[in-house]
Amino acid sequence: MRKLFFLFFLLTVALQLQAQTNEASLLGPLINQYHSDGTMLNRKYTLKQSEEYFKRMERFYAEWRKQLKSLPFNKLTVNERVDYILLKRDIRADSASLQQSYSEFKSNIFTLPFAKTLLDFEAKRRIGTQQDGKVTRQHFEQLKAAIQKTAKAVENKDLPVTSLQASWAQQTVNQYQAVFMEAYKFYDGYDPRFTEATKAVYPDVVDAMKDYADVLGRIAKPSKIKDDGSGIIGHPIGRTALLSNLKDEMIAYTPEQIEAIAMREFAWCDVEMLKASQEMGFGNDWKKALEKVKTDYPELGKQPELVYQLANEAIDFVEKNKLIAIPALAKEGWRMRMLSPSEQLYAPFFLGGESVLIAYPTADMSEEAKMMTLRGNNRHFSRAVVFHELIPGHNLQYFMQSRYKPYRRVFGTPFWTEGWSLYWEMLLWDKNFAKSPEDKIGMLFWRMHRCARIIFSMNYHLGKWTPQQCIDFLVDRVGFEPANAAAEVRRSFTGGYGPLYQIGYMLGGLQFRALHKELVQSGKMTNIDFHNSILHENNMPVEMVRALLTRQQLPENFSTRWKFAGDIK
Repeated sequence: MRKLFFLFFLLTVALQLQAQTNEASLLGPLINQYHSDGTMLNRKYTLKQSEEYFKRMERFYAEWRKQLKSLPFNKLTVNERVDYILLKRDIRADSASLQQSYSEFKSNIFTLPFAKTLLDFEAKRRIGTQQDGKVTRQHFEQLKAAIQKTAKAVENKDLPVTSLQASWAQQTVNQYQAVFMEAYKFYDGYDPRFTEATKAVYPDVVDAMKDYADVLGRIAKPSKIKDDGSGIIGHPIGRTALLSNLKDEMIAYTPEQIEAIAMREFAWCDVEMLKASQEMGFGNDWKKALEKVKTDYPELGKQPELVYQLANEAIDFVEKNKLIAIPALAKEGWRMRMLSPSEQLYAPFFLGGESVLIAYPTADMSEEAKMMTLRGNNRHFSRAVVFHELIPGHNLQYFMQSRYKPYRRVFGTPFWTEGWSLYWEMLLWDKNFAKSPEDKIGMLFWRMHRCARIIFSMNYHLGKWTPQQCIDFLVDRVGFEPANAAAEVRRSFTGGYGPLYQIGYMLGGLQFRALHKELVQSGKMTNIDFHNSILHENNMPVEMVRALLTRQQLPENFSTRWKFAGDIK
């Protein structure tokens, strides 16, 4: 009888979860519309540094705030409240970014006294107005003269321009030049009289803008960050910006507290690394044990076969342990490709998503570079990361994202994307996925890597460390190969990632781990229900995942408060 009751209970929970997964949201179409409308307006108004653009986008955000406020928040479901709060956050963040740019525009536009002629020309082109060739030629000649006069005034310091103002003006002139050239092409050859009248002076206007940009470039403030020998020049954002970004990502810790969390996790890794080293017969010299692990790599050409084997091993493991339900098509659909030598300068290890991308030596690499790649992608490192990139990691995420509540993909955050895959590294460790001490060291290497990412990212963006210090930290503290450490730091600071991206792995993993303890270890959900529910809700800050899974009635003025790693001083 008790067994029957338990089965009935599980069926009820499953049906409730299915209903929640398929629950429609009043906000879903609005979220799609907001982002689509914003994209459309940014396509139409190509001159971003203009009163027209700023006023139009101000109106856009004001209209959306009003529309959002008109919704009956107290009548919204849990699912809809999460969507409401996330859309409200996006509107607020986008509007704040616009206002910052507008303030810079108003302070610096004096460096472009000729802007109106360019703006008028583009505005007429945008609506297809036929422009009189002779009149336009006169405007172009006046424009050329005005640009040259401004350049001379700036160069002679008759028009005082600070280095920061010059930097802004140079970027804006380059933008104006690109838009001006595109607008001219709209008429060039298509309107014979226009073309004949303007073709001689048009190149002179372009050259004048290029010359002015060069003048500004010589005054523009050089980067405060000098090359420290690493060749990596990034842009530390500082503590204030870090706090703002953390608030947007719904992380209720300061940069200093986040570093403390990483140090705590690092200490756990140190203890486990010594245990594995001792099992291998190296005592407390874990670096010797790590060195031994690095020498165990497949012969050239064999890595893709190993990847295929490891991918299926992980799939079999999570299914056998009833951790997650994997659609058959997801298991069939993933692919492999090799990373080029140039890609490996930024990604010395695996990458993943729709495909798993394999870092391995090529014939044109130096012998030193080949060995770096072989050692950094040995069997045990690979075993610990293939499932991170494929299933149940990124590949499964992307498979589910396109099928369940896809409108939420615009809320994407590395704390969900990378945190999910890192969480699986933690869970599989707990489930004894490692078969040997060498496998344990492979898994611990990556876990230490994620701790190190937090530490060097926070110190770099707080202005405490240089890129070379970050590289040295990875080599000395984690055991990276030097070239791989340089590639990791280069990717972190110049690879197009946001300043919080690298901390999203460990912190996001800890968020999911805390949520697993709250819901699965407490017996409220099964592993399968828990993991599939997360994927069915799609990408968002993990605190919002928690709100959905625990059915929280969030207030309209919600602010982040979840201390998933405990109270940190």
